[in-house]
Amino acid sequence: MTGSNDMFALIQKHDGFSGTREGPRIDDLGLYLEAARVPTPQIEDGQVLIKVAMASINPSDLHFIKGEYGQPRVKGAPAGFEAVGEVVSGKGSRAEALIGKRVAFTVQIPTSGAWAEYAVTPAAVCIPVRDDMRDEDAAGHIVNPLTALAMFDIARKAGVSSFIMTAANSQLCKLMTALGRDHGITPICIVRKESQVAHLMELGAKHVLVTGSPDFSEKVKEVIKAEKPRLLLDAVANQVSADLFTAMPTGARWVVYGKLDPEPPVIPEMGQFVFMQKHIEGFWLTRWFMDTTPEQQMQAIVEVQERFVSGKWQTEVDAVIRLEDAMSELVPALKKANAKVMLVP
Repeated sequence: MTGSNDMFALIQKHDGFSGTREGPRIDDLGLYLEAARVPTPQIEDGQVLIKVAMASINPSDLHFIKGEYGQPRVKGAPAGFEAVGEVVSGKGSRAEALIGKRVAFTVQIPTSGAWAEYAVTPAAVCIPVRDDMRDEDAAGHIVNPLTALAMFDIARKAGVSSFIMTAANSQLCKLMTALGRDHGITPICIVRKESQVAHLMELGAKHVLVTGSPDFSEKVKEVIKAEKPRLLLDAVANQVSADLFTAMPTGARWVVYGKLDPEPPVIPEMGQFVFMQKHIEGFWLTRWFMDTTPEQQMQAIVEVQERFVSGKWQTEVDAVIRLEDAMSELVPALKKANAKVMLVP
C-alpha cells in the first residue's frame, strides 16, 4: 500500500474535447493543468497501483491535455499516458503476481494518469522490464518503441528499399533510423534545423534534408530520383508532407501518425490517386494492439528491451523535471528540448 491517502499530481482543469486543432505546442501549462494533492487512486479487480518512478512526455500527452486527442479529458484526473514504476498493490491473481515488480505501463483508466506519484491501470497492460534496462528507456518503453517497430514492419512488408520520415529528430524517428540502418532499408530524414543533421547521420540516416534550407526542394527531387522511396511516415501532416508525397513515385503510401502542424495541407494533384495508385492511411498504436495477437506483441516487447539493453537503441533525454516544479519548468524545457523531457515524483 502507499502509506498515504493522498498524493501529488498534475491534474486536468477541463473535461472532454476542446474542439481546437492547434497542435501540441503549449505556452502556458496553467491553462490546462494544475498542481494539487488528490486522493490516491483505488484499485478494482484486475488492476494494479503503481508507484511512479519516471513518466515520459509524448506529443500525444500534449494534444490530450489540450483536448485535441482521440479520447476525452476528465476534469480533476491526473494527466500523463506512459511511465515506469513499481507495482505496490493489486487485485486478482494476475495483478497480485506483479506486486514488487518494476513495470512499464500506459494508463488505461480515465480517472488516473502517470503525471502523479501513483497511477492505476489494468494489470494486463503492464510490461515487466529487465533489471538491466534504464528507467529512461523503460519510461518510454511502449509508445515510441512499439510504434517504431510496428511502422518499420510496414516498410519491411511493403518490400521498400527506402522510406521518408518527417519530424525525424524525434525519439521515435531516431529509433526507426536505427532500424533502417540495421536492416538495410535507407532512412530519408526531414528536419527543421541544420544542427540536427550530423547526429541523425551518426545514427544511420543516409539523407537528412532541412526544410528551411534554400535548396530543400531541389535536394528532395534528387534524393527521390535516386532512392525512389514509396513510403512516407509522417508525424507533421503539413504542406511539406503533401509536397513530398506528390513528388514520390507510383504506388507511394503516406502513413500519418501525428499532426504536429495545425495547418491543413493541400494536395494539388488528385489524379495521382487514380493514375499512380497512391494512397493515404493512418497509424494509431491503440489500433495496432487491437489488430495483433498477444504472441506478436510479446515478440515486439522482447525485441524492444533487447535493443535498449544492447545499446542498439537509447532514449535521449534533455531534461528530467520533478512534478513539483513542472508548472514553472516544463514548458521552457519542452520549447528548447532536442530530445525527451521526463517527469519524476
